[in-house]
Amino acid sequence: MKIGIEAYTLERNRTGVGRVLINILRQWDNFDLPFNLELILYFKEEIPNDLGLKKSNFKYKLLKKPLGIKSNALYRHYSLCLEATKDKLDILFCPDYVSPIFYFKKTALILHDISYEAMPEIYNWPSVWDKILLKQFSKISAKRAKYIFVVSQYTKKEVLKYYKVDENKIFIMPLSVDESFRIIDDQIKIEDFKKRYKIKDKLICYVGSIVNRRHLDNIIKAFGMIAIKMPEYQCMISGKNHTSPFVDIDGLIKEVNQRLNREAILKINFINSEDLPILYNASDLTIYLSEYEGFGLPILESVACGTPVITSPVTSIPEVIGEAGIYVNNPNDINEIYKKIYIGLTDEKLKEDLIDRGLEQVKKFSWQKTAQKYLDVLISDRV
Repeated sequence: MKIGIEAYTLERNRTGVGRVLINILRQWDNFDLPFNLELILYFKEEIPNDLGLKKSNFKYKLLKKPLGIKSNALYRHYSLCLEATKDKLDILFCPDYVSPIFYFKKTALILHDISYEAMPEIYNWPSVWDKILLKQFSKISAKRAKYIFVVSQYTKKEVLKYYKVDENKIFIMPLSVDESFRIIDDQIKIEDFKKRYKIKDKLICYVGSIVNRRHLDNIIKAFGMIAIKMPEYQCMISGKNHTSPFVDIDGLIKEVNQRLNREAILKINFINSEDLPILYNASDLTIYLSEYEGFGLPILESVACGTPVITSPVTSIPEVIGEAGIYVNNPNDINEIYKKIYIGLTDEKLKEDLIDRGLEQVKKFSWQKTAQKYLDVLISDRV
């Protein structure tokens, strides 16, 4: 059996989709795979050297660029379409919302969320062209797909509501955290991390792409108030600014830092996978306010590291975090955000309870179980 896998999200700096896919593949690499199962990974720019997949079932293909043009759309809808057809796959697994629009064989699709369909007014569109392509091609892909994988019960309900597809082809595949996300007792490692990132004392953090629905501007303003009362704290923000309409996050950080006369807020565009668990461990709180999430992986990663989270009680987030978080009901209320941060930093009994609840909550999720469910569905589709 041949399963093709769209794998360009594994290249370079991996964000959410790439991290999901690599965890699935690494679990498969630990399974007792059928000897006749061929897993073909299709890449766009490069074959990463850190995949760590040892089984001979995995094959890698770097696809040619049409006319030498670097384009995600051409990679997916032209090069991948041609190569997958040539390889006579039993099924093509597309983990990034959309399948090749001119590929009419069997496909399986991951829809991590459909915020672009359900709440287009808060979705961050890079361009009008993206708005047209993503909405239309995702819907077409979902209707054509043999299987649709979603990451939460909430996302399943959204897909059924907006795409009107057969419920029997939707499978809930919860995300999880890999073993690197755990409590780190090595204080030397944490202190080295702090030194490298210019962290002077205590810390809270935000991790994730910066989009309007996550209200980072309000988080920064609330932290500016905290930093006056608790000057021993800094806030590290890890994420690239994709806000649209544009919000000048860098300018806001500069303004707060100048007012405080110190580097209270630190920002980087991307933190590598080795440092991310250390960031959570070095932090006393993770703050992640969002109006819409298909899952919200950073909050689960944080509690797995023993770091409580401040988050929003909406969409899929209560499924993920349960009673292991401090909830902000109105992400536009800076005073409420400030109060919840202050409580999270100063109420030691609450903090201990949240850590215990978080460590129990994360036990409900397993990459091994999720990866097995993916494999069971995909290999059941033999021709």
